[in-house]
Amino acid sequence: MNELIKQLKNRRSVREFTGEELKEEDLQVILETAQRAANSVNGQQTSLIVIKDKEKLAKIAELCGGQKHIAQAEAFIFVLIDFHRGVYASNSLGKRNIAPKSADGILVGAVDAGIMVNALQTAAFALGYGSTVIGAIRKETKEFIKMLGLPKYVFPIVGTTIGVPAERKLTRVKPRIPLDTFVFEDTYDAKKVEEGVEFHEKDTIKWREENNTPQLPSYKEMLVRIYENFYNKSKQDLEDQGFKFSDDLE
Repeated sequence: MNELIKQLKNRRSVREFTGEELKEEDLQVILETAQRAANSVNGQQTSLIVIKDKEKLAKIAELCGGQKHIAQAEAFIFVLIDFHRGVYASNSLGKRNIAPKSADGILVGAVDAGIMVNALQTAAFALGYGSTVIGAIRKETKEFIKMLGLPKYVFPIVGTTIGVPAERKLTRVKPRIPLDTFVFEDTYDAKKVEEGVEFHEKDTIKWREENNTPQLPSYKEMLVRIYENFYNKSKQDLEDQGFKFSDDLE
């Protein structure tokens, strides 16, 4: 099997780190590689902020709901939706830039950020490092905006840890829903999706039993835990940063 394909198929989130150094030259390669990720119209609507200071990592862990593994990582990288760059470029030509005020603009920024965080993790994994995507930075967005000194039209949407993974023996990577309930030809199949949910629920319960991790939620339990009471401040936080989810562009 192609090594890159093998790597991607065996990707997993890492929450246990050895404390070994993240080499500066490796970090540079990770950042340079991620910068080549696809982005909408080559507008480059994302920016990164790298945190390596241990006190700051501990604060990030605290603000993200006490996720201790963040403090144990060697670095945390914030992925920002960044329309400050595009607004400046447009204004310098005497033109307006409505992207941060439009619904589609926010979606563009979110998609680009998702592509970017995946590129960061793939590059890190290729060099032997582990990571976990952290969406919980949106729990305390204002605190992070202040910490990072973010101007208008810049929003911290997601982040990722990076560190040397501790050895942990798993029976198999965490399962996904069956492929035929995830990929469809021509039209969407809601019934197939629901069948996939039921299969995956049983599979995740089996996986946690295999790995002696009864404390982990099943698929359904996880969705209820997260989405029954979702983060409720994102709209206001976005608006306070100059964004507007609108189709009225006048």
